[in-house]
Order: sequence, then C-alpha cells, then structure tokens
Amino acid sequence: MQRVFSGAQPTGNLHLGNYLGAIRNWVSLQNDFECIYCVVDMHAITVWQDPTELRSNIRELAASMIASGIDPEKHILFNQSQVSAHAELAWIFNCVARIGWLNRMTQFKEKAGKHRENASLGLYAYPSLMAADILAYKATHVPVGEDQKQHLELTRDIAIKFNNDFNAEGFFPTPEPLILGPATRVMSLRDGTKKMSKSDTSDMARINMTDDADTLAKKIRKAKTDAEPLPSEAEGLDGRPEARNLVTIYAALLDKPVADVLADHGGTQFSGFKQALTDVVVEKLAPITQEMARLKNDTAYIDAALAKGAERANAIAQPILRDVKEIVGFLNS
Repeated sequence: MQRVFSGAQPTGNLHLGNYLGAIRNWVSLQNDFECIYCVVDMHAITVWQDPTELRSNIRELAASMIASGIDPEKHILFNQSQVSAHAELAWIFNCVARIGWLNRMTQFKEKAGKHRENASLGLYAYPSLMAADILAYKATHVPVGEDQKQHLELTRDIAIKFNNDFNAEGFFPTPEPLILGPATRVMSLRDGTKKMSKSDTSDMARINMTDDADTLAKKIRKAKTDAEPLPSEAEGLDGRPEARNLVTIYAALLDKPVADVLADHGGTQFSGFKQALTDVVVEKLAPITQEMARLKNDTAYIDAALAKGAERANAIAQPILRDVKEIVGFLNS
C-alpha cells in the first residue's frame, strides 16, 4: 500500500477551517493508504511558543484528530519531537538544499514580513525539516494545500539531488502531491473576504472545534449576511462573499456540490437558511466536540497514544536514517 505523510502544527484554537481543510480529508485517506500523521511541534517553535501552552496544544490537536476519526491503532499518529530522525535528517538536507532554493520560498517572506532579519533561522530552514518529515518515511504521497505546494516541490528537489549527489539512484522517492478535489476555503463569519483564523480578534468570526451547540447556533445566527435571498444558481453568489461562505460551509459539511445546495435553498431568506446551517453544523461537529473534550481530559491516554505512535514511527524511520548515514559516509555504531 502507498504511504501518506501529513502533519499539522499545534497552534491552538482549532476551527472549522482546520477541520474541513485538512483533518476531515486525512480521515478519508485511511481507507486507501498507509497513513502517518504527525503533530509537528518542532515546526511550531519556529516562532516562540509558551511551553505550557505548547504541551496543551499538542494534546488538543491529537485529541481533535482522534475525535474526528483518525485511528491511532490502524495508522500512525505521533508528535514530531519524539522521533529524532526528523531533526537528524533535516540537518543532512540543510547541507543538500541550496540557499537559492530557500530564498525562493514565499511562505518565509510572508511569515517574516518586514522583520526578516529578526526571524529565526528555524523559520527560514523550515522547508528542509518538512522534507525530512516526508522522506524519513519514504512517503509516496502528501496531501497539500495551495500554501504547501512550493514546499513539496522543494522536497522533491532535495530527494533528487540527494540521490544524484551520492549515486543512490532511487533511494528517496519523489513524493506526489495528493490533490483532494477543490479545497474548502472557509472564511470569517464577520468578513467573507478574509479566511477564518484563530488570530482574529473576534471569537464570533470563527467556529471553534471546542464550541458547544448553543455557541455554534449563536455564531451562525449572528454571522454577517446581506439583504438578498439565496440565489438558485452559483453565479448568483458572485460579489456576495458572506453568502458564498455560508453556502460553502453547508455544502462541505454535507459533501454536496454548491449547485445542489442552491437548488434546494434558492429563494430562501437567510433567517431560514441559517437555521438549516445550524442544524447541519451541530449534527456534524457536536459529536466531535464532545469526544475532543473527553479525550483532552484523559491526558494519560493521549500521551500513551502519541508515545506508541512515535515508537511505530521510529521503527520505520530509524532504518532509513541508518541507510542515509551510510550513504553520506558517517560511521554507524
């Protein structure tokens, strides 16, 4: 079976965009691939993290993944810092990758902004660690969004250059991007032109994965809309970002095309549609939220699941790392 690797940063305040954009897709991949899912806590510290919050966020993300349907028994779920192969291989890849390649990474420019000189070296070298995450397991496929396509291309470049530099043809695969259909782009409930974000100053702008049913209903009821009823065709959403966002959320949660949603609800006033959306959101998210809360309170279970996953991940990564060290010319004990 082909192997998928993917990871998410434990940054806290998980919201609907995280679920629809990544976690739900990872759940479905379990049927067709051998899956390795990683809480990338080493990536998280490329910007400063409060240690206590980081530990809590690692457990929260793991809990959300399990509550959403990721099976840590059949597949592998772990946190990155427990498997040393990630850091060791990242250093080797730092010596394979070229400065010019990293200078072209747009995500560093966006995250560092005008204060590039004050950014951490880790933030700059982030793509080499991402390549190590993937290639430590010789993953064949990586689910990617728009913001990660460039990093996967760099991973492929590093794999090819390593194989060529050390006359190790075919040692590392060139992993393929896994495109899972049109990405669900979830926008703010207060401004349909901005992505839903944990950093938004208003909690009413996002649907948190920890919100209870009453809170979900309140946020949807107060979500920004316009005065017109819903159109019957997708073209009627042009220039109506808030309307498009609510319809997109409804469609994504039910796995239906937007056109079908509008065929059913075209002409409906938003007061009625918001109630229908609330019913769907509560139906789909409430069980996950409840299970997340239960798992977050059972830290012993979460820690044990991550430790077991790390042990299984190590069993795959360490032999590959030993081979890499042999190829590079290191002395292996």
